[in-house]
Amino acid sequence: MSFLRKLSLALVFGLITAAPLMAQPIQPFTTAALKAAQAAGKPVLVDAYASWCPTCRKQAPTIDALAKDPAFDKLVILRLDYDNQTAEKRALGIVQQSTLITFHGSKETGREVGITDPDQIRKLAQSALQ
Repeated sequence: MSFLRKLSLALVFGLITAAPLMAQPIQPFTTAALKAAQAAGKPVLVDAYASWCPTCRKQAPTIDALAKDPAFDKLVILRLDYDNQTAEKRALGIVQQSTLITFHGSKETGREVGITDPDQIRKLAQSALQ
């Protein structure tokens, strides 16, 4: 059997996969996850999300796209549950849903409330990468 035939069969049967580079998946916010990422000097985006919030729902597709964009493969995205993580909100100074906060390590690099423009959200996320 020729090499190309073997390669074709391997692809068909899923023995070889070509997984694209991706940022890390969006993770639920925990203080421990934030502290671990900060201690490692990683870029972080905290998304204060409420399912009932129309602004949060408008932000979500852009944030989901960041999680799949190779340009943001080092970005740790943590989604904070605005309704149920009261102590965590207070610790971060979050007073409104749809708040996005970026960090590079422990240094806050940006904070925006209510932005939905994809370019503005990307620019905010990029501030954590620098």
